[in-house]
Amino acid sequence: MANAVAKPWPRRQFLAAGAALLAVGAGSRQSRPLRLVTNWYAQAEHGGFYQALALGIYADYGLQVEIRMGGTAVNVLQLLAGGAADFVLGGSPDALAALQSGIPVLTVAAFFQKDPQCLLAHPGVGIERLEDLRGKPIWVSPGANLTYWPFLRAKFGFTDDQKRPYNFSLTPFLLDKYSAQQGYVTSEPFRVRQEGGFDPVVFLLADYGYSPYATTMETTRPFAEQYPDQVRKFVAASIEGWQSYLEDPRPGNRLIREDNPNMSEALLAYAHQALKDYGLLTAGDAATLGIGAMTHQRWQTYFQEMVALGVVEAGLDVQQAYTLDFLPSQSA
Repeated sequence: MANAVAKPWPRRQFLAAGAALLAVGAGSRQSRPLRLVTNWYAQAEHGGFYQALALGIYADYGLQVEIRMGGTAVNVLQLLAGGAADFVLGGSPDALAALQSGIPVLTVAAFFQKDPQCLLAHPGVGIERLEDLRGKPIWVSPGANLTYWPFLRAKFGFTDDQKRPYNFSLTPFLLDKYSAQQGYVTSEPFRVRQEGGFDPVVFLLADYGYSPYATTMETTRPFAEQYPDQVRKFVAASIEGWQSYLEDPRPGNRLIREDNPNMSEALLAYAHQALKDYGLLTAGDAATLGIGAMTHQRWQTYFQEMVALGVVEAGLDVQQAYTLDFLPSQSA
């Protein structure tokens, strides 16, 4: 039987808990579950972790695990650094930002070989290639400025005057057929179909050279050094969870909907198929090294790209941001 899944904590409660845990010290670790905080509300993009919980895979590894949802008001790196989480979900940009800020965050696995970030456009208006969006209004969030927007500006000639503030509403995009907006290939195309009645043109940025890992598993370097066996088991069990979720997502989806009742079965089904269709978990390094894989070359390449774009400092040691030591197929 799966361990109970707790409900999300308000951000202030997370921070208070983090301060309390720091006061208690690392010696209390054995008396409580491992805590994973996701990077958004429960959804199919977290399916493998929920699957591992639902099927008792974590328990088979001798682990007790709690999954807590992130969301708009949750700063997962702050929670991790403050001791209110043992693991969080992030991506290559978060890892480099933490490294540059001196936060000892350590990426131990990368579950999405392709970042699901995409741009959506209207069909039938002559927008067939990503470069066709030059000069068009594009609805993007502030986070784009430190992630994919510098890439689009440098490689495709986008300009800052194209940006419009995205607030998670599809309405501005739907009203202007010559505009575009950001999204995830696992979510927003479905929402456009439901709310707008058409299938948008989808540009998955990973297919155009945008190269970060996504849905990465992050912990702190001190935690990994103190509890290496726990980290190794957690990574391995999560990989098994994802393998199972891709085959039959129903157990994980049941727990996802318990945590997030607003998540519909239809969207979960769409997202699950998109995970497979786009090869988000199985392309890239995972094609030969298995789900969760990372390589030194990929990290170094992404780091150099971000340096060239002026997003991160050139003097950083990128190998301090990640380790391959806990990946089953790469740690030998």
